[in-house]
Parts: sequence; structure tokens; C-alpha cells
Amino acid sequence: MDKVSSDCPYPGCFFCVMKEGNPSKRRASVLKFFRELPIQDDDGQVLPISGLWNTAMAHPNDPEFIELGIFECMAALIWKGLKNRRWLSHDQNIYIPYYAAHIIGSYTMNMEEFAESAVHAGVIPPLVELLRGRLTWVEQRVAVRALGHLATYASTFPAIASNGEILELSIQLAMSSLEIVYSHFYQYVDRRLSYHCDLLTRGMGGVEMESRKAEEWASQLQCWSLQLINCFAFKHEFLPTICKPEFLIKLPGMWGGLVNENSPAGIGLLRTICHQKLGRGPVASCPGIIDALCNIARSSDDWQYMAIDCLLWLLQDPNTCHKVIDKVVPVLVDLAEITTLGDHKKLGDSIVSVLQECIQSQGSGRSSISSRTKEQIEDILNSKQRLKWEKNMPKEDLHIKQAAALVVKLEGNSLFSSGNISGAASKYSEALALCPMRSRKERVVLYSNRAQCHLLLQQPLAAISDATRALCLHKPVNRHAKSLWRRAQANDMLGLAKESLLDAILFINECSQSNDPDLSLRQNKVPDYAERLVKKQMRAAWLFREAAVKHGGVHSQGDGGDMYGPETDDSEWETASESDIGNDGRDDMGDDDDGDWNNDDDRKDYDKPSMKEVWFSPDIKHGYNVQLAEEEP
Repeated sequence: MDKVSSDCPYPGCFFCVMKEGNPSKRRASVLKFFRELPIQDDDGQVLPISGLWNTAMAHPNDPEFIELGIFECMAALIWKGLKNRRWLSHDQNIYIPYYAAHIIGSYTMNMEEFAESAVHAGVIPPLVELLRGRLTWVEQRVAVRALGHLATYASTFPAIASNGEILELSIQLAMSSLEIVYSHFYQYVDRRLSYHCDLLTRGMGGVEMESRKAEEWASQLQCWSLQLINCFAFKHEFLPTICKPEFLIKLPGMWGGLVNENSPAGIGLLRTICHQKLGRGPVASCPGIIDALCNIARSSDDWQYMAIDCLLWLLQDPNTCHKVIDKVVPVLVDLAEITTLGDHKKLGDSIVSVLQECIQSQGSGRSSISSRTKEQIEDILNSKQRLKWEKNMPKEDLHIKQAAALVVKLEGNSLFSSGNISGAASKYSEALALCPMRSRKERVVLYSNRAQCHLLLQQPLAAISDATRALCLHKPVNRHAKSLWRRAQANDMLGLAKESLLDAILFINECSQSNDPDLSLRQNKVPDYAERLVKKQMRAAWLFREAAVKHGGVHSQGDGGDMYGPETDDSEWETASESDIGNDGRDDMGDDDDGDWNNDDDRKDYDKPSMKEVWFSPDIKHGYNVQLAEEEP
């Protein structure tokens, strides 16, 4: 503090302090700076705070500032902003509580000892005030982030849990966060707070940029709220507060967009809840949740395995099994031949084991299974037994079975081409009964062809079932382009926008890397029918859709994606935007004319692309009709 740059307009500023060459003097000066900053009313205070924010983001594990009192300083600055609105509105001080809470969150996200120091420094009470909404949703976002980090450590969780309001506030914020951001920022461009716009865009500005970032931040606000709730959900004493029907029913829809792939999202929280006996009862009692879990389990969602875990736990619990079994078994049967899903090995074997337990428990009288459900379980168990038998069969016999299946499949193709769709579906079923279990590629084709028949027969549930089986058999899992497209269409028929969107996007990704001339993207053009479906589902699954409907958003859009609703006078800082409602663009697929039985074994086994990597121009108008003929899977 004694050494000040001659050209610095702020005596004793943080940047001058950091230039001190003597380490001991610099530490003493930083210590003094942290102690004095909250009691000063000088202009330019936001500059050192933003500098500290950058340092915390770049070096969150550096202990120097923690030892010198940064947490005490940040807590005091938040209190000052909450209690002294005159100071808060002066100069650029409005930014300081946001940066202060962000700094606390950054320094506590990795190091438990830092989190302990933060708790001892008294950061929780001012963060809770921000969580209550004492300022704006922007400060709520960083407050819930910081509190979530503090709640992840065994040593600091009790301090979070002792404030009973935190869990309730987090639940309310998770449910209302999208509406808050929509009505307090997104809905009315001319009422946006300028400092919100600056924070969101970091000086890059522009209405479109602000709107896109608002969607991202709204997603983060919800996901960080779920992360904090998830910390409580591991403790059974908090489950009664969490497992209220009005909250549980919303969880499957809290998928967090595509920018928070490391968040548990709603399905991750449900998985934590279902892992505990006390949580499974309320989940099983909500039919809407079971339906949603089934849809996610039978989708290409990044969190598919979490939904499968939930269903398995519900089925294994004798207190919940009878409530869910008739809905859950058909889904698990479709997934029973899946091998590896991400880091999860032999998932299909685990599914079959649980299904077998269901049959055994039914025999002991512990649960009641309908004849249809029992038949489905026995079919998959027989398939597994059939695979064992085939291992001991002579190769010649297997070749005969394979040839017979090929003949029947070709009969099915002929019926399909002549317009006898029901007859074709029956032939594909007959071929599946003949086809050796180890001939996975051939069975992918048969299931996928039968899914196409079900689509044309307007049987979307059956189409989803067969497409899912094909995708589970395929290597890599969930990467068979034609089955993805068929399931995307079937989900569209059922109004499952998110599931349809994910499949359609993955279909486009597969097309971009396919050697199949029917599927490969020509000159990087997205097929027009796929583009139309993606656009439709992006509108239907839009993050703010529910809030826009509630607040009277006008659904009129061009390709740009912004929508402006009617003005109201209940807020000073609101905007709106949405996608257009247009032609649903569903293409009727042509004949599924299967040709060669054998398939290439050298298809590239690439990693599943990140959804964030999917991008295409909304102005693409030139596509081409793909004949989804199963020459090769």
C-alpha cells in the first residue's frame, strides 16, 4: 500500500499492490486491502473485484488469497450491497455482489479446506440472502452455485443443512428459474438491466447474443439449483421435503439444455432419490414420472443410463415393483441386449438378471405379474437361453438358420415393396425368430425394417420398441442412422419433442460420417426433412416455452429465432424470444427395400459426438430424399 504507481488514479489500488516486488510486503498489503475494501466508498472498486474474479477463475486452487482473508472481504461486500442501496447504485458497484459471490464459488469448487475457510468466514448468511432473491436472478445464479459447492463436502455440508431455508429456496428456484429469467430478462428487450446485459455478453453485446446467453444462464441457474438439492437428497432425512409431487413431476423435464452435460439435471436427482428406499415410494406413486423415465431410458439421451438405473431399482424394490412393473418391463425388455453404454459395462446382463428376479419373486408370491408382462420377460429369458444353445450348435446348422432367415426377410422386402406393410412386418418377425442370436448386424436390419413398417401402420410405440432394439444391438450403441430417424419420427407422433430432437440430431451426425451414399451428407447439406424435424422439435423443446405460454408470448418467428411478446407494465427489465411455429415437415419414407445380407465390419467406431458440436445453418433449403433402404446397417 505504501508503493503507488504515479499514473494510477486510485491510491492504494489492488493492481498497484500486486506489483509490489517484496513478497512479505505484498502479502501485508493484500491483507490490508481485503480488510479495508468493504469500508471504503471510493469509486472504481469494481475494478479490483473483477480482477479478483479473473484470478479466482484462472487459479481456483491457489491458497494465497484465502489465507489473507478474501472470503471475509467478499462476504462483507455482499452484505454492504444488500444493506446500502445508495452505495450499490453508485458508480459500477452494482456488479460487486455478483463478482463477490462468483469468487466464493470459484475458490470453493475444488478444495475442501477452502470451503471450510469460507464457512468460518461467514459466507453462508449473505449467500442465502442472495438466494432469496434480495437482488436479482443474476446474483441468485452465483449464490446457488457457491452454496452448491459448499454442500458437496462432508465437513461443510452440516453448515448448509443447518439453514433449513436453503433446501426450500433451492427447490423453488429449480421450479421457477426458467420463468424468472424469461419474465425478468428475456421477454422485453427494452427493459433489460444494462449490467445484466454486460455480464452476460462480457462486452460483446447485441440483442441476439444477450438472448442466447440468457438461455444458457437460465439453464445453469436450474442445473446448479438441482446440484444443491442433490447434495441434500443423499441424506434420507431431507427426502420428505424433496419428494413432494409438485416438484417430482417436474424433474424429468429439467434436462438443462445442452450446455451443462456435467450437471445431474432432473434425471440425475431422480436417480439419487431412487437409490434410497425412502425415495422410491413417492417416485413410484407418480405415473407421470414413470412414463418420463421410460421415455428417457428408451432414448439417445446422455443420461439414458440414469433412467435405466431408476427403473431397475424401482423394479427390485418389493414395495414399488407392483406399481411400476407393467410399464417398466416392456422398456427393459427392449434394452436387454445392450452391452456397453458409456462407462457402464454389461448393462443388458444386469437388466436380464433383474427381470429374472421378477419372475422368481412372482413364484414366491411377493409380487403379482400380469400374463402379458410375464410373457415378455419369459421371451427375453428364452432368447438368452437360445444364445447359449447356439454356442454349441455346429456352424453348418447356424448357416442354414441364417440362410432361412435371409429368404424370409427377402419375402418381407417383396411384400413391403408391393404395399403389403402388415405382411412385411410379419415376415420380419418370422425372420427374427430364425436368425441366429449372435448375428447382431442382421438382427439390427430386421428390427429396423419392422420399425419402419410400424411407422407406416401408425403404430409409434411398436416402432420405438423395434428401433430401440436395433440401436441396442448396433455397435456402437445408439448409432444406427436409420433406426435413429425412425425413432425420431415415432417420438414425434407421440409428441415427445426432446426425445425426437435428440434422435434427429444424432441422425444428422451419423449422416455426416456415413459411407452409405443414401445417407452421407452431400456438400455438408442437412437433408431438408431432417432440418424441418429438428427445427420443429427445437421449438417444442425450447427452454422458455412453458414460461412464454404462461406470460402470453406471441409465437411468431422467422429463422432468426427471436420472438417478441406483447408489452406489459409489471417489470422494468424483461424480454422475449422464441422460434416459429411452422410446417411439421414429417416426410413419408419410401419403400424399405433391403438388399445384401452381409455387412462391412470395418465401419469406423467413433465416439459419440457432443450435442454442442451439432450445428448447421438454419438457411439450408437444399436437401435430398433419403431412401432408407437397409442395404447395410
